[in-house]
Amino acid sequence: MYQWERRLRLGTGLGLAFYVVQHFINHALGIVGFEAMEAWRSLFSPIWDHPLPMLLLHGSLWLHFLLALLRLCRRRTLRMPAWETLQLVFGLSIAPLVTSHVIGTRVAAELGGLDPDYYYLATVIAGNGRTAVQLPVLLVVVWVHVVIGLHYWLRLKDWYRRTFPLWVVLAVAVPVLAEAGVLRAALTASTWLDDPDVMRDVFASYARMDASTRVALSSLETPVLLVLAGALALVLAARQVRARLARRGGEVRIVHANGHRIAARRGQTLLEALRAAGVPHASVCGGRARCTTCRVRVGSGREHLPAPGALEKAALERIGADDNVRLACQTRPAVDVAITPLVDPGADTARALAAGGVTGNERDVVCVFVDMRESTRISERILPYDAVFILNQFFGELTGALNATGGHYAQFSGDGLMALYGLDSRDLRRAVTDALNGAAEMFRRLARLNERLCGEFDLELRMGVGIHAGPAIVGRMGPPASPLLTAIGDNVNIAARLETASKIHGCDLVVSREALDHLGAGDDALEFRSIEVRGRDNGIEVAMFDSAKLLAFVARLPDRSGSRERD
Repeated sequence: MYQWERRLRLGTGLGLAFYVVQHFINHALGIVGFEAMEAWRSLFSPIWDHPLPMLLLHGSLWLHFLLALLRLCRRRTLRMPAWETLQLVFGLSIAPLVTSHVIGTRVAAELGGLDPDYYYLATVIAGNGRTAVQLPVLLVVVWVHVVIGLHYWLRLKDWYRRTFPLWVVLAVAVPVLAEAGVLRAALTASTWLDDPDVMRDVFASYARMDASTRVALSSLETPVLLVLAGALALVLAARQVRARLARRGGEVRIVHANGHRIAARRGQTLLEALRAAGVPHASVCGGRARCTTCRVRVGSGREHLPAPGALEKAALERIGADDNVRLACQTRPAVDVAITPLVDPGADTARALAAGGVTGNERDVVCVFVDMRESTRISERILPYDAVFILNQFFGELTGALNATGGHYAQFSGDGLMALYGLDSRDLRRAVTDALNGAAEMFRRLARLNERLCGEFDLELRMGVGIHAGPAIVGRMGPPASPLLTAIGDNVNIAARLETASKIHGCDLVVSREALDHLGAGDDALEFRSIEVRGRDNGIEVAMFDSAKLLAFVARLPDRSGSRERD
């Protein structure tokens, strides 16, 4: 239901925006003169005078207004960002401001045969103080509402952001030129207000209108304004009634990560409850599921939340969000929940569709740390650009090994990297096998790279590797503009310390027994020893390999399907 309502609001808004833009251009031509204004009007009058476009135009106006009232009625709180407040207030003001203009032009044309050309309109503006004030105000109100709506619809689109300066210029220039055109036309018309011959020509179609029609038109504005005021009053009353009923329906508690415990009425979205409580929360699109900046990670109570609707599901899938991430603007808790916002409250458009933050789930993975030995000494021996060339070659070979064995690059650390295995399946036996094959492939590729470097730079690169398996928090983390799928946790730290241990103990690879145990039956040829690892009270059992021993070991593994390719 809400999706169709949103599409109707967008569709009617775009139709009205098109009419407003061409109408403002018509006004702006008043700077040139009445002939230019009438020439432009003659292009579009056949369109808007046709019954179907006219019905669509006026139907869109009133439907858009009714949809705005319906949205206002559904709001659980009137706390909202300043831009949203401005758009709502100006949107609700358009209908009463435009009523007299519509009656005096379109309705008069249909009922009394009036020809509301620009000579007639400019003369009315020049001779009627109320119209002279009301029309310029109407232009500003309409334009601000249109610009806010278009901006917050388009601001997440790449082409719009790239061309944003152009749209700013147009957003300022169009209303200024329209106001200037109307003012010049009115000033010109003021010169013939005392000329009865000109006035007779200008008001010829109005003079032909019968008296009863004129009386009917003059008395029509008040009832329309009363209906509009009544509709608004009814909506505000309905909000109060619903609020009372909601309070009787009970409350839920929202436990915020900052320590706040927020009381919310059942039926409120998380975003509405946070706004009502005055807790800052990001929402670039204003709570319409057009972005994901309001997303939160839900802790306790997540299993009792209603399933995401179509809009929320599509938005979350677009950023690859985890199962415990929900949009605050779409989630209506019926039980107590604990939430952690994932985007800074001051987030801008750049954060709207970025995963960003620290999000993820706990899962079992195999973590591999690789580090180049004596990289500082190598950099001291050769020129800086040569050092960059060698590092690029080194990381190119490591990346190739990861791609060949199903590994995922997760972190870069200057002269080393971190990789994860087991992201595509829950089978840790397969993940450990792939990781060992990956390490073996790295040493094969490093040996071939050294053959080339030895002749070119008289260098031989060495590296150390640490492998460990266990549960870790896996998700997208890091800078909002460039988050990576990586992992954090104690088991990740252990893998890093096993890589350090390979240097201390003078070997190429250190693998924890916990990782090797996932292979099934142990290999009698392996020798395990206990080493001290910072962060563990007891030692950790590991197996140590040089590259030759590793290659021989992986050749005996029963499952070598982790290798995707061989050079």
